[in-house]
Amino acid sequence: MLTTDFSPTILATERLHLRELTPEMYDTLFQSCSEREIKAYLGLNSDAEFREARRRHEQGTTTYFVSFKHFQLLHKQEGDLIGRCDFHTWVKAHRRAEVGYTMTSEAHKNKGLMTEALRAVLSFGFEKMDLYRIEALASPQNTPSLQLLNRYGFQKEGYLRSHYMVNGGLEDSVLFSLLLPEFEKLKPCWVQQEVQGTQAPS
Repeated sequence: MLTTDFSPTILATERLHLRELTPEMYDTLFQSCSEREIKAYLGLNSDAEFREARRRHEQGTTTYFVSFKHFQLLHKQEGDLIGRCDFHTWVKAHRRAEVGYTMTSEAHKNKGLMTEALRAVLSFGFEKMDLYRIEALASPQNTPSLQLLNRYGFQKEGYLRSHYMVNGGLEDSVLFSLLLPEFEKLKPCWVQQEVQGTQAPS
């Protein structure tokens, strides 16, 4: 059991609970909790993952103008931590942030769960965080991610060469964005899709 009580924001979709993790909560974890508790709360599966999380904390997870807001994906029925969907590089003064997502559980991939999660997180960003612009970066070879961004109306803006280090090599990224007026226009379609239960795999 955690030695520190948290009261995170919880977003709910049909099959998921999305649990907030803020910089302040991240700091409290590493200052007050045991390694075992931190691993369990963050869903870290190895000592190497724990060391990397601790290194990021020690080097500073934010600067004076950049913050983040993570949401951990918890499967309602099973209670497992299966992934994350978050805003990083959140620049409050300019009302923009970059969204990222990953499904850490192989058993829960290709079931439309990230589609549910991203819908909730995008709505939270525009409606609760006062964002005007949400950016996303994806590998040109990551077809599921490209399809997911297209589903939610993200517009392709550019191609970033040798932009992201993966397994010791630099890879290109495609830059997308979604603006508040576009979200407001598209959201009724998202709500209709949710009611009808139409979900694309992600």
